[in-house]
Amino acid sequence: MKKVLILGSTGSIGKNTLNVIRDFPDKFEVAALTSNTRIDLLEIQIDEFKPRIVVVRDEILGKRLRDKIGNKCKVLTGNSGLLEVAANFDYDIFVGAIVGSNGLAPTIEAIKRGKTIALANKETLVVAGELITSLCEKYNSKLIPVDSEHSAIFQCLEGENKASVEKLIITASGGPFLNKNKNTFNEITVEEALNHPNWKMGNKITIDSATLMNKGLEVIEARWLFGMTKDKIDVVVHPQSIIHSMVQFTDGSIKAQLGLPDMKLPIQYALTYPERCKNNFERTNLPKIGNLSFFEPDIEKFECLNLAYSALDAGGTAPCILNAANEIAVDKFLSGKIKFTTIPSFIYKALEKIENHKSPDLVTIYECDRLTREFVSGLN
Repeated sequence: MKKVLILGSTGSIGKNTLNVIRDFPDKFEVAALTSNTRIDLLEIQIDEFKPRIVVVRDEILGKRLRDKIGNKCKVLTGNSGLLEVAANFDYDIFVGAIVGSNGLAPTIEAIKRGKTIALANKETLVVAGELITSLCEKYNSKLIPVDSEHSAIFQCLEGENKASVEKLIITASGGPFLNKNKNTFNEITVEEALNHPNWKMGNKITIDSATLMNKGLEVIEARWLFGMTKDKIDVVVHPQSIIHSMVQFTDGSIKAQLGLPDMKLPIQYALTYPERCKNNFERTNLPKIGNLSFFEPDIEKFECLNLAYSALDAGGTAPCILNAANEIAVDKFLSGKIKFTTIPSFIYKALEKIENHKSPDLVTIYECDRLTREFVSGLN
């Protein structure tokens, strides 16, 4: 019986992780759950899965939950609570499902304890990939990707010699604006941008998919997960989202992992690895799907993807700047303060303005993150 800590249990990945755990009561036990503000859903999860401890990042809401549930479980609050549960609590698998850079510090605490990290929080590797991978090696911590694209690559590489890999091919749905003329991007509404054709995700990651920043972040993440240079990581638009990613080898062969656009599949693989456990998920029916199509991404139309490649090329804290600027810009767009087309503009300005530090330590990364957020928050 493996004990699971879910960082971000009320988000899309967290809820799907609990769906998987529910199907395997003989294999997994929920040890701890965390949420930002959704204490209503967290209370329901507490009643069903009976964790021994939960964390609410919002301290006022955390106190409210503590008063409401009594002695059902221990309730911690704030970022200090996230760190405490990651660093000191009893668990086997750490599921990093928080969106944004807030998941970085708790993930590091779990790595230092040699835990298995099921990583859905791509920002952790984007802002601190060099640091995270070195810590995993030092503390013998296993990093298993949960993102469907990286899970696909991870699965395709099983049993293969890394030296025989010629290229990683990350697939992108293209988002809701794949066929929209760039001249009309200024008119895009929040509602349109949140209307993803294939996946049901949280607001922030859905906007990232609409700008293709999601793919840019995944390219940076893949660089650290699989130790590949930028020139060996391609993005291909695949609107059906059936092939989740591919690996091309030096003999010209390509291996692909296919499946329906359902996050439960990569989550289950991360939790049960190296086993494959039978489930009752809907199966992929290729004749019913009919056609699979592929296109080159338009980096002039989707500027964020090009910015991400540039940040990866620059190295150092450039990806940290990219990520922080994007988070603030996306929040401004969701709040109706800026236009969709302003998102890449703000990111570009931040990359130009904020100093890039090579081989940064954690303190430098946090300071760079802070300065970038402060700068972009002040832009109009």
